[in-house]
Amino acid sequence: MQQLLVVALVAVAIASLPQLAAGKKLGKRCVNCTYRTYYTYGDGRSLQRVVYSDPVYTRAQSYSSGCSGSPCGVNAVCQEASGGRPVCSCPPGFSGNPLTHCNRGECLDNVDCRGNLQCKDNRCVNPCVGACGIGSNCDARNHVAVCSCPAGYNGDPYHVCHLNDPEEQCHPSPCGVNTKCEIINGVPTCSCVHGYVGNPLSGCRHECDHDGDCNSRDMCSSNFKCVPACGQCGTGATCRTVSNHRAVCECPKGYIGSPYTECRPECYGDADCPAGRPACFYGICKNTCDGACGIGADCNLRGLTPVCSCPRDMTGDPFVRCRPFTKEDLCDPNPCGTNAICVPGHDNTGRERPVCNCLPGHTGNPLSHCTRGECLSNNECPDHRACINYQCIDPCIGKCATGASCEPKAHLAVCRCPQGQSGDALVSCRQTRTFPVAKYH
Repeated sequence: MQQLLVVALVAVAIASLPQLAAGKKLGKRCVNCTYRTYYTYGDGRSLQRVVYSDPVYTRAQSYSSGCSGSPCGVNAVCQEASGGRPVCSCPPGFSGNPLTHCNRGECLDNVDCRGNLQCKDNRCVNPCVGACGIGSNCDARNHVAVCSCPAGYNGDPYHVCHLNDPEEQCHPSPCGVNTKCEIINGVPTCSCVHGYVGNPLSGCRHECDHDGDCNSRDMCSSNFKCVPACGQCGTGATCRTVSNHRAVCECPKGYIGSPYTECRPECYGDADCPAGRPACFYGICKNTCDGACGIGADCNLRGLTPVCSCPRDMTGDPFVRCRPFTKEDLCDPNPCGTNAICVPGHDNTGRERPVCNCLPGHTGNPLSHCTRGECLSNNECPDHRACINYQCIDPCIGKCATGASCEPKAHLAVCRCPQGQSGDALVSCRQTRTFPVAKYH
């Protein structure tokens, strides 16, 4: 009996070629097959020839019979190779095992589908699936997805469609100068900006051009707005009255200076005080550190506020007393997270610092939070799990060789080579080779 060579033609999308090059196929991989490109379509899809060499399958006729005995399956084509050897293949558009049955795909190209469908992976599918953006409409025309935004929407239909913005009615603005445009109940509405008056459709003018346009206690400022006349008074001064749109100013009792520039007491800010009394409180210069801090504490001013602190080599309450620093103070109060303990330690430079560690049986970040693990030993896990890093996990993970089978037992990984293979299951499994034995009569 002679070996039979089978050739199958299957149509695959060009996107599937990397899988074929990597030794993969849609469905189960053919072990004894080789793949060759037979024809490439204009859209990039290709037709591949699958050559199947069956080392075991035999027929009950010799090569001399060739294709006359119909050795191929349903819908398959038989051709005679050199020496009269029969070669079975599936015709274009068909796939399957040419020894038994070749199945025709639904389509080879878009012309095989209705106008609203597209040929993809030998199947007629809706081209709109996943083709258009959010909120857009899709219409399948001539095998292509045509995307568009609905009425009242705009944007990129292949990315996202959004509602028309009513604010666009104000760009450009239909209003006059010195106005603002707002959309109210869907209608652009004009109004004068603050400080301007007039007809917003034609334009708005200044609030005032001279003092007479303002009331008796206001004055027309340089920016053409009516402002309180008492604003003419200096810093710290009081406005006694207003006469002819002008303020009558005076300094409060005990203050000095010009009421139209500045009225000030002994000090108005820290810069006005001497070094011995650097802080200005209610017009009086004083040192706010006097009596503010505890025994042995340092006092520094931050603005007008005294800041008390213990020296670097001391600790304690700076508002009561500072004492020499000890190692136990590193962990009091505990700077670590929950379920973590603190012990005095050292950093890379040898300086003392607190060291945080999770409690036994806990994992996580000791600076924030430690969580108790699922287990402390294998005894707390099922028989098919092992306690690793305080978690009950499958002991087979990463333990056996590629292609070997693993069975967890008694918290351990038991590796075996599959039937028909031999070798070290922890290192490599290989196919067992058998040789035919000659029989003599």
